[in-house]
Amino acid sequence: MIGTRLRPRYAFDHVLGITVIGLAIFGLVMISSASVYESYQVYVKQGVDCGLINGVNCNHFYFWRQFRNILVAAPLGLIAVSIPYLFWRKAAPGLFIGSIILLVALFLPGLSTGWGTSQSWLNIPILSSIQPAELAKLGLIFYLARWMEGRRDTIATVENGFIPFAVILGSVAFLFVLQPDFGSTLVVTLIATAIYFAAGAQVKHIAIGGIIAASLAVLVVNFSGLDYIKNRFTAFLDPSVDPEGIGFQVKQSLIAVGKGGFFGEGLEGATQRYGYLPEVQSDAIYAATAESFGFFGSVILVGLFLLIAYRGLRIAAAAPDRFGQLTAVGLSVAIAGQAFVHIGVNIAILPYTGITLPFVSYGGSSLATSFVIAGILLNISRYTNTHSAGYFREQNLSLRERRRLNSRF
Repeated sequence: MIGTRLRPRYAFDHVLGITVIGLAIFGLVMISSASVYESYQVYVKQGVDCGLINGVNCNHFYFWRQFRNILVAAPLGLIAVSIPYLFWRKAAPGLFIGSIILLVALFLPGLSTGWGTSQSWLNIPILSSIQPAELAKLGLIFYLARWMEGRRDTIATVENGFIPFAVILGSVAFLFVLQPDFGSTLVVTLIATAIYFAAGAQVKHIAIGGIIAASLAVLVVNFSGLDYIKNRFTAFLDPSVDPEGIGFQVKQSLIAVGKGGFFGEGLEGATQRYGYLPEVQSDAIYAATAESFGFFGSVILVGLFLLIAYRGLRIAAAAPDRFGQLTAVGLSVAIAGQAFVHIGVNIAILPYTGITLPFVSYGGSSLATSFVIAGILLNISRYTNTHSAGYFREQNLSLRERRRLNSRF
């Protein structure tokens, strides 16, 4: 077991850091353009004079709020870079229990607030509102990494591996489903499964768990009594059904993606932002990007998230201990997996659910969590030597041997 005396030996992963900053800047640009109509509607509802003469510029409500979010989130990311990642190993149980308490608090009268059909935010006087699901992702990652690091020989068993894993994941996923927040449910499932697989789980156990989860999802859709859940799956199977009703969001996202063509309509030429894409600044930001920058721009955006996944998994492969490895895997999938779900929803390969695109979409809790995740990944990278990672992995060297060989690089 590596102790807290472990010291960073290398500079952090600059490619990962630059990619994160680039995505955040791009997100500001997209929000400034895509949220013009939504910003105007917010000011009008507040009774603000939006006239051209002696009036307020009502086009940048979400831009300035996101700019403020970045001013809060970026320092949190820098703090995460400076905190030795083994700190999170010690804090894992408390963070996990705390995140569960916050999720339960969503169901207490007077504490939570809803948006659309989901009851996913807590009203806190000083912090305005926070989304416990974002904190729960981190708590789950650290707790699973700590729990699995010492179970190399038993993680592949049913009684000491699969069942405890299913209970831990199920306790979080169940609270997400109750909100309901199916986007976050899918993301935490991807995160937990990735960590479980990296820890040495058997593929057949993962397959069995997937079948059980899919069966439960079918039961929820068919017997929950909530019509909007059935409507979302109906629109997913056939986006053309009721295009002015349950299929509106899916249909408009596909129209935006299709209108972009190869090179896009440009920031000023995009028209789906004018009331056609609901929550365009957050839930539909990828569709707005596809309309503005076309297939070419969309592929670049996807490529940046794949780059984050690659750099993160590279950091995991070179991490000096098992906790660092599993944590880096979970953090990488937290970013890339959420991006996959957001993009999949926008191009109708997944049922519609409201979920943000990391670093790009509008949202304070999501942005802060994304920066913290990137910061922790960058901190782990300071302890790794990726040039010798393959050698360490193949030889399964002891800590003392690793440190001795690391001094040669």
